[in-house]
Amino acid sequence: MPFVVHCIDRLDAGPLRQKTRAKHLEYMIAHSAHVDYGGPLQTDDGTKVVGSLMVLSFENRDEVETFLAAEPYARAGLFDSLLVNRLRQMVPESSPGLLVRELERERAAV
Repeated sequence: MPFVVHCIDRLDAGPLRQKTRAKHLEYMIAHSAHVDYGGPLQTDDGTKVVGSLMVLSFENRDEVETFLAAEPYARAGLFDSLLVNRLRQMVPESSPGLLVRELERERAAV
């Protein structure tokens, strides 16, 4: 099941992010079976990294927490805030017709 991990860097994170980046990339490669997608969050003009976003596939929240406890950016204290939420994927549809069925359920409930 997917979990979204939304991380905002500390204001002084630039040098620490750069110093830790190779270890972070190694970790993400080693755990790629659990990483659906992710990448750096940037300012609107794309000139500065302000955090990270990851969508991870794990069976439960405890597995996500174990992953994050060993993730190099998190271990280094790069993040000012880190938020984890379970995601019910709607798009792209995980099964054909999911959105139509959801719409029909919604209309029937009204």
